[in-house]
Amino acid sequence: MAPKFRQYFNEMFEQNKNLFLRFKLLNDDFGKDRKKYQAEFNEVGKQVTEIIRDWESRLCGHMEKGDKAVFSAKLNDKFWAEIRAYFPYVDWVGVKVN
Repeated sequence: MAPKFRQYFNEMFEQNKNLFLRFKLLNDDFGKDRKKYQAEFNEVGKQVTEIIRDWESRLCGHMEKGDKAVFSAKLNDKFWAEIRAYFPYVDWVGVKVN
């Protein structure tokens, strides 16, 4: 059985497959030419990051109180590591490239 963060990632991806596949292609293109793809990358990336934040909240939101806060932070880190493995430039969404 896959770890919970990976289950959430897979479910999130499946439920938003077309958008995520489009963002994956944009992510690859953005890595090659940031200026050319910046506007579309940011537009689609904004939608993707909103979905990711929602799923992040589902995964970790109820754990942040009390003694599970450290576990929640580690789970969150693993979830984002999984996301960055597929979308290495996700942290660039909304950043202006000169």
